[in-house]
Amino acid sequence: MYNKPTALRSVLAPKYLEHCLSCLYDIGEWKDCLFWLRGLNDTYRLRTSRGYYILRVYRQSVSENDVAYEMSLLTQLDYQLSSASTKVSVPVLQKDGGSFSVIHAPEGPRVAVIFSYLTGTENVLHDEKSCFAFGKSAAELHAAMDNISLELPRYNMDTNALISQPLERIVDYLGEGHHATPFLREFSDALIERIHKAASQGLDWGICHGDLHGNNNAFQEGDTFTHYDFEWAAKGWRAYDLVQVRHRKRLPEEKKTPLWNTLISGYRSVRDFSEQDESAMDLFIIARRLWVMGLDVEFIHDSGALDFTEDWLEEFITEFRSYPMV
Repeated sequence: MYNKPTALRSVLAPKYLEHCLSCLYDIGEWKDCLFWLRGLNDTYRLRTSRGYYILRVYRQSVSENDVAYEMSLLTQLDYQLSSASTKVSVPVLQKDGGSFSVIHAPEGPRVAVIFSYLTGTENVLHDEKSCFAFGKSAAELHAAMDNISLELPRYNMDTNALISQPLERIVDYLGEGHHATPFLREFSDALIERIHKAASQGLDWGICHGDLHGNNNAFQEGDTFTHYDFEWAAKGWRAYDLVQVRHRKRLPEEKKTPLWNTLISGYRSVRDFSEQDESAMDLFIIARRLWVMGLDVEFIHDSGALDFTEDWLEEFITEFRSYPMV
């Protein structure tokens, strides 16, 4: 029903968040709640009489089940990593032991979580020492995930999630009759076939971070990385997880290969990453790009359609045609 004002996505006022949440936590008196970042979700920096925290309000499309999975994963990872140098950002528990709340917003219910506040710096991994340390940290993260058991329902980060679903969002946006649609379907079918062939020969599969690009989802303090933003975590191919940090946009082209070799050496100092896994990464680079294209479409309602016109489309089509896929 649209007979009264309805929002696509609101930014909730800090005082409203204090009204909804402050009584649920034993973290001291709320002093200041500052809107910090509008990303896929909304992030606030919270200051109380006991110190700083991070408050995240997930977008309306993120369900309670999604957040419950993420919080359970973080809680188990915190335990599994207790003796490792790698850490994860953990939720602050409420007085009743809960880890999240559902609050009312103009667009519908949204889930809110308060996290511990992380210290350290964002490292963009431009030198060998930090790349080796990050590779080691990523391996410790995957090793810990191998020891976790989660019974909560969750999708797999397979070709359906990485390719088929994003493709349908893209086609729905462009239209079935658009001149690019037949190529995108043919290209996606060929990519799926090649990934399935590679997977049939044996690839490392397990819980992944899902967005492990090494730019803004980990803070470094000394040689320790603390990882956060596990929203996309699910079972998938570890080669896909690592390809995101291998092909970072912020990294100069001439540095990519030597720094990747250092990073994967750090990873292999902790756990195996086979030559078969490494050879499949080129396919997952392409899958990631199609997934990103689908993500662009998913958030047009949030950022506006002006930047996603024919020029945006042609950039992707030109890139996809450069791959020997069809």
